[in-house]
Amino acid sequence: MTHALHFTLNGQPTTLDVAPSAWLMDVLRDGCGLKGTHQGCDTAQCGACTVLVDGLAVKSCNRLGLQTQGRSVTTIEGVAPNDQVLHVMQQCFTRHHALQCGFCTAGFVMRALAMVHEDVPAEEHAVRAALSGNLCRCTGYEGIVKAVCEGLLLLRQPDTAP
Repeated sequence: MTHALHFTLNGQPTTLDVAPSAWLMDVLRDGCGLKGTHQGCDTAQCGACTVLVDGLAVKSCNRLGLQTQGRSVTTIEGVAPNDQVLHVMQQCFTRHHALQCGFCTAGFVMRALAMVHEDVPAEEHAVRAALSGNLCRCTGYEGIVKAVCEGLLLLRQPDTAP
């Protein structure tokens, strides 16, 4: 048995038939073909599956798809303004070499974008604390923290705000 899920996905009205037990991550990856949301730990520990639901960072591996009924979901595929230009936060990640294997990067970018509206200060200690729910096994976090700090500053300027 499936239920109709009506939600906004990356700015587009979307309707899918989903099983009541389907995780949001599976709805996005399998039902919508959006593979940027990664399955890491299945216990909401690593943050590789982070997406935005109504602007809030959500770990999609432990959120049922039907819990997004009528809501707005943004995945990494919906972040950049077009296929040719990276989002400001993505540009900061590139500039600070804040990725290596890239598996966790989408989750970090999505978490960082939520931090813009959470008023997390663009300071190392605050950013590290806010990123504590996301894990990276490759980078050592230095570049990630620098990228997020710069991105927060840039995105809060009136001329670059989303």
